[in-house]
Amino acid sequence: MSLSTQKSESQTARRDTFGNEIDPVVGFARGSIIKSSIEEAKRLRHGQTVAAKRVQALGPRSIGVFTGNQRDFPVRPEDLNTNCEEWIGPGLYAEELRAVAIEHLGGRSDDGCAVFNRTSAGIVATIAALAGGKPVLSVVPAGDRSHASVVRGCTLARVGLKEVTSDKDWRTHIADCCLVIVTTVTSALARLDDAFTIAVVEEAHKAGAIVLLDEAYGARLRPVLHGGQKALALGADLAITNCDKAGLSGPRAGVLVGRSGLVMAAGAKAAEYGMEARAPIAAAVLRSLQKFDPHHLTQEAAAGQELAAALEAAMGAGVVMRSDLGPMVNEDAVLAIILERASISADALNVVPCEATAALGMLLLADHGILTVNTHGQPGARVSLRLKPTLDALASVGGVSAVVDAVDDCITKVADIVTDENAMKTLILGDFA
Repeated sequence: MSLSTQKSESQTARRDTFGNEIDPVVGFARGSIIKSSIEEAKRLRHGQTVAAKRVQALGPRSIGVFTGNQRDFPVRPEDLNTNCEEWIGPGLYAEELRAVAIEHLGGRSDDGCAVFNRTSAGIVATIAALAGGKPVLSVVPAGDRSHASVVRGCTLARVGLKEVTSDKDWRTHIADCCLVIVTTVTSALARLDDAFTIAVVEEAHKAGAIVLLDEAYGARLRPVLHGGQKALALGADLAITNCDKAGLSGPRAGVLVGRSGLVMAAGAKAAEYGMEARAPIAAAVLRSLQKFDPHHLTQEAAAGQELAAALEAAMGAGVVMRSDLGPMVNEDAVLAIILERASISADALNVVPCEATAALGMLLLADHGILTVNTHGQPGARVSLRLKPTLDALASVGGVSAVVDAVDDCITKVADIVTDENAMKTLILGDFA
């Protein structure tokens, strides 16, 4: 048993609506089809195959991305033989990248910058470099949880994790920690207000702790949609953001900015682990930050709200939850709807909610070109149905009403096979079953 999960396993196991035990690392119940990260990886690989077949048959415009991650690769032709060159390139643009990253995250002129192949990699490396052998305190919005990379980072660093929601007494844990991680906006888009984040930062600094803000979404969502301050203006030592979500076009990478010595330590640890971003990725991060336009985020948010309103009208406001970027339906609620449509009870079922949403996602992708995290999320990603349209997503799949009709159609198709475990397994994992 890892140090990072001792506390969770010593308590009564959490269970979902159907009585399935929830894996404390990923926050959802595993079943007989999606048993571990290995099956999640197989599901992802199958999802990629399904997407490729659709593109080969109908062209790239036949798919709309509803993950909230645009994932372009915005290098320029002149970058290919200069900035993307592995030996010379990083030195050519290092200062330019540092300056634009500092501006984006509201840092200080002498701050450092490091780029990682994923935001998760940056979080893991920072924990490994800066936890100091003590438990990490993770503060998250009420009712939500840390990203799986925080849990796994603590396990790899062999330190404990104290996760506290914003409505609980987080102050009592700060004295025990060298590193405090504050998730300002979670992947479910639950959000802390700036005043609360500042209070955590101030208390942590009084205790001599280092503060990292997980700003994967928050670096843009808070200032652009809610009038908040830029990340490092909140007083933290470090902030990390994702370069392919909430208005940034890609690539998939994480950029860390903050006190130069701490950034250097995290970057060095990432290099030890092979998690640093190589020259072409970092060059694309530079171009992505340079061309960031807040209007793109407001457009995404407006499209998401239009879709949320339509899905609420079809499924009910009590079923559909709204985030800043679009509608969400909890995985338990999805399975409950499927059971109702199939006219069966949960006792007749061998699948768990994450498998129901994975099956729904595969059908949405194959039949309607709607690409979601349910097919393309990495192991540990949330498994609720989340529809966060990127800029051209709605147009690519026929508009808002087409998406609502597709969700209804695919729920019926899952209901038709939900008691057939082999059919569900084939749908979710394909040839990787």
